[in-house]
Amino acid sequence: MRRLAIPLALMLATGAVAGPAQAADKVTRTAECQGDWLPGTPTAEDVMKGEISLVGLPAYKLGKTIDWDASPYKNRSWEFVFQSLRWMGTLVVEYENTGEQRYLDRAAEITKDWVEHNKYGARGTQSYVWKDHPVSLRTQPLLCLSRHVNASWLKDSLAAHAKLLSNPSLYKKGHNHGIDQDIALMGIGCRYGRKDWANLASSRLTSTVKLDVDSQGALMEQAPRYAVYVYGRLQVAMTNMKACDRKVPGEIAERAEALKTFIAHSTMPNGYMVPIGDGSAETEPKMETGTPKEEVKAYRAGYVFGRTAWGKPESAYYSIRFGPGMKFHGHEDHLGVTYYAEGRDILVDAGFHSYEKSSYRYWTLSPEAHNVPTVVGAKFRPRTASKLVDTASGKDRQAFKVTDKAYGVSRTRSVLVNHGDDVMAVLDTASGGKKVANIWRFAPSLKVVSNGGGKVVLGDGKFKVTLLQFSSCDRVGGQKVERGGRLGWVSPTYLSKQATNVVVSPAAKSLLTVIVPGTDSPEVSCSGGKVTVNGVSFSAGLI
Repeated sequence: MRRLAIPLALMLATGAVAGPAQAADKVTRTAECQGDWLPGTPTAEDVMKGEISLVGLPAYKLGKTIDWDASPYKNRSWEFVFQSLRWMGTLVVEYENTGEQRYLDRAAEITKDWVEHNKYGARGTQSYVWKDHPVSLRTQPLLCLSRHVNASWLKDSLAAHAKLLSNPSLYKKGHNHGIDQDIALMGIGCRYGRKDWANLASSRLTSTVKLDVDSQGALMEQAPRYAVYVYGRLQVAMTNMKACDRKVPGEIAERAEALKTFIAHSTMPNGYMVPIGDGSAETEPKMETGTPKEEVKAYRAGYVFGRTAWGKPESAYYSIRFGPGMKFHGHEDHLGVTYYAEGRDILVDAGFHSYEKSSYRYWTLSPEAHNVPTVVGAKFRPRTASKLVDTASGKDRQAFKVTDKAYGVSRTRSVLVNHGDDVMAVLDTASGGKKVANIWRFAPSLKVVSNGGGKVVLGDGKFKVTLLQFSSCDRVGGQKVERGGRLGWVSPTYLSKQATNVVVSPAAKSLLTVIVPGTDSPEVSCSGGKVTVNGVSFSAGLI
C-alpha cells in the first residue's frame, strides 16, 4: 500500500475563477483521508474514467452506473476489495489535494449509490458485502468522505457499520481482522462522539493484540508476511487512539515494537520474507526493523530462523516449523524446512496461491506441498501440534530437534546447519518401527543434472546443489524426481503456478538427508556414527 503524494500546483490562475492551487488551499486535509490506507491501484483518474484494477487483476470497466454484484474474475479477494470502497476513497483524497470539486462529487455519487443498493440484510445484497473485513476496511473511505459530505444517508450508513463492528458474535478476536474492526469502530466513535464505541474498541484491541502477537513478538497467525500488515495496522491504531485523546496501553506498544524483530528474523538475506504459510515469495517488508543481536532465533510460536550473518546477501538462511496446530493463515508444514544459501533459494515451500476455494489452493495447505517427513502406512492427522525438544546452537553450527504425533506415532526430525562451508543435514525417524519418507522441493530455477545411487544433483547454469540420502550410514538409492504432475509445483506469487523439481525419497526406518549447495561433487562419508562433508564432521544423529 502507498500514500498518495500531495501535488501542489506551481502556477496560479489569473482572473475571477480560482485555479487548482487556490482551490486546494481552501480544502482542509484531514487525518481520515491523508494516510497509508489506500492501495497502489487504481488511481483517482482511473476511477474517474470508470476503470479499476484490484488485487493485481486486469482493469474492470465500472461504467457510469455501477453493478454492485459484479465479480468479473470470480475471485474472493477482488470482491472484498471492491466492496471495501477504498478505490472510491482515492477521489476524496484527490479532492483534498487539488480542491477540484469533480472528485468529491463523483465520490459522493458512488457512495450514495452503494448505500442505496447494499442495505444490510436486504434481499439481493450479497452476503460478502457485510463480512467483517469489508466492513472494517470500508469504514476508512466512508469516514474520509464524511469530513466533506454532511449527509444523513452517510451518517446512517456509518452507524450501521458501527453496530456490526460492535457485535461480539462477529468480532475476530486474536486476528488481524479484529485489529481492523477495532480501528474502524474507534474511528466512528471518535468521529461522532460515541464514547461507548471508542471504549469498546480500545478494550478489545488490547486483548486481541495479546493473542495475535506473543510476548516474544511472534505473530500467531502462522504466516510471517502478515506481521508486516499487523505492525502497520497497530501504528494506525495507536495514532488514532492518541488523536482520540486516549492513552495507548503499554502492552500494545511493546508488542508492536517486538514485531519488528520478528519481521527482521523472518526476512531472508535477499530482502524478501520467507514464504511460510499464506506468504508470497515477493513480500518485501519495506520498513525499518533494526538489526537483531542474534543470528538465530527460536520462537515459541513455532519458528526457528537462522542465518550466517546480518547484512550479507550471500549469507545462508534457514527456517524450521513447529508449534500449535494449523490455524488462520497457516499450512500443514510442521517439521518443514526451507534453505537459502550462496545468494539463492535452495529448498522452498509450495507457497501461497490465493484464497480461492480450489483444489490447488487446498493442496498448497497440505503436507505434500512442504519439505516434511511422512510416516509410511499411517494416516495424517490435521492440525496436530509439534514441539521443539532439543537445541544445540553455536556461531558456526546449529542443530534442532522437533517432534509430533501427526501420524499417530512419534515422528521426529533433527536439523543441522553448518555455516561457512554450507551444509544442511536432516534426520527423520518414527517410533514403533515405522518407516519414514520425505519430500524435498527445490527452487524452480534448479533443474535435474543427475540422479542415481542415492545422489541427486540439480543445477542452474554453473551453480549446482547436491542431495544425498543415508539410512544408518548406508547410501539409500531410488529417489524419484517429479516436475509438475502431482507434487512438482510452486506458487511464488499471487495466482501463479510454476513447475518445479521435487525429490521424493524411498521409505526407510531412518533417513539422513544431506544438502550441499554450490557443488555437484561433494566429498561425503558416513561411518562409525559420524558424517563428514568436505572435511566438515558431525554426528550422524545430528543432535
